[in-house]
Amino acid sequence: MTDHHPGPGPIHFPFLPDDHRVDEQAIGAASFVLSLRARGIRDIALLRAMELVPREVFAPRRFSDLSRTDVALPLPCGQTMTAPRTVAAMLLALGVQPGQRVLEVGTGTGYVTALLAKLRAEVHSVERFNTLAESAAQHLRIVEASGTRLEVGDGLAARPRDRFDRILLNGAVGAVPSSVTSLLAPGGRLVGALSAGGAPRLVRIDRQEDGELRQEPGANLRIAPLVTGVATTL
Repeated sequence: MTDHHPGPGPIHFPFLPDDHRVDEQAIGAASFVLSLRARGIRDIALLRAMELVPREVFAPRRFSDLSRTDVALPLPCGQTMTAPRTVAAMLLALGVQPGQRVLEVGTGTGYVTALLAKLRAEVHSVERFNTLAESAAQHLRIVEASGTRLEVGDGLAARPRDRFDRILLNGAVGAVPSSVTSLLAPGGRLVGALSAGGAPRLVRIDRQEDGELRQEPGANLRIAPLVTGVATTL
């Protein structure tokens, strides 16, 4: 009689989940960050923030499949969600440090607000459209962004008693008004885009310790105009 030896049983890999499911969101986030690195963004804290803040939460639902791609997306009220590479370039130039007070002009979906909060800034964000401000507040609650304050108003208006370490203009202007640069504390910095004379270009304005302003132009940006005033109907 020939002995019968059963064949080898199933092989188990204890380091894999039983259902072999892969976290597609984590893979998408990692690919997103790698694409930004390939475009020259190297700041570790910024890349980490952009990995951890889910852009799909802030993107319009009908464009959720494009949320982790480097494209601008249309928003209600005729506005635009800026492409991630442009956002990264502006935040890199802003150089925000933990604990700094940041004025953000143009909340939009709240995505950049959440990134600033992830960088541990204290953010005061101003949006001229009530519709966008309400949805941004919901998005920020979903991602549990702390240290943020939202306001419906004109972010380019004067604020006599306020001073900020950093100011971010989420849009292009013909010229940065003195009502905004006056809000910079000594050693403070403003980043935005200037559209005077052609395509928008990144601009960085630093207030020296002696109070003087130093302006430095940067690369061309694809970014929508920033409009003054408060919307009366939306």
